[in-house]
Amino acid sequence: MEETITRMNKEIDALNIQNIEVVVLANGEFPIHHLPLSLLQRDIPVVCCDGAIEALDKFGKIPLALIGDGDSVSESLKNKYLDRWHFIADQETNDLTKAMNYCIEKGYKNIAIIGATGKREDHTLANISLLIEYARKVNIRMFTDYGVFTPIFTTTTFQSFAKQQVSIFSIEATNKLTSQNLRYPIENRQFKYWWEGSLNEAVKENFTLFTKGEVIIYQTYEIKA
Repeated sequence: MEETITRMNKEIDALNIQNIEVVVLANGEFPIHHLPLSLLQRDIPVVCCDGAIEALDKFGKIPLALIGDGDSVSESLKNKYLDRWHFIADQETNDLTKAMNYCIEKGYKNIAIIGATGKREDHTLANISLLIEYARKVNIRMFTDYGVFTPIFTTTTFQSFAKQQVSIFSIEATNKLTSQNLRYPIENRQFKYWWEGSLNEAVKENFTLFTKGEVIIYQTYEIKA
C-alpha cells in the first residue's frame, strides 16, 4: 500500500508543480504535507501575506514581497523585511487578493496558493471561491495539506489515478456538466448546490469534465477512507 501511495504522490507532484512561477502564502494554517512544502523548498519566489511572515521566517524562506497593512506583524519582523514590504491598507479586498494582484502586476502567469485554508472556515470558503476571480487573469491552483483546487471555465482533462477522490463545485447553477472516467458519471447535468458534485472518484489515470461555465475541481493527493 505504501508503495502505491508513493507512486501516486509522484504522479501528482509531477502534474501539479510543473510550470509554477510564484507561490502565494496566505495566513491560514502553515502547510505540513510534503507537496505544498516542496513549493517553499524549491527555488520559486514566494509572495507572503503579512500575517504568515512569522511562520515563513521560522521555516527559513525569504519572501520576494510581503503584502498587507502590517498590523499583525511584530516590529522586529517589520524591520527585518522592511525592504520587501508593500503596505496596502485597502479594506475592500483581503490580503490574499492583494498578494494575487501584486503577482499579476509583476507579470506572473502560473501561480500556486498555499496556506489558504484552516484556522477560520469563513476565510477558507472565501479563499476557495476567489479562485474563479483569479483564474480570469492567470493560471491558478490552491494546494492544501490534503489536495488541490483547480478552477476551470472550459472542458478540461485532469491527470489522476484510480480511486482518487474528486469533487466538482459548479459555481453557475445553469451550467451543464458531463464527465468521463469518473465512478459516478455526470451526463448533461446542472448542479444547483455545491454538495451535488462532491465525493466522486476517478477510475483511470485521467478524467475529463465537459463544461462551458465556472467550475472548481478538487483532487486528493492520496486515497482517503
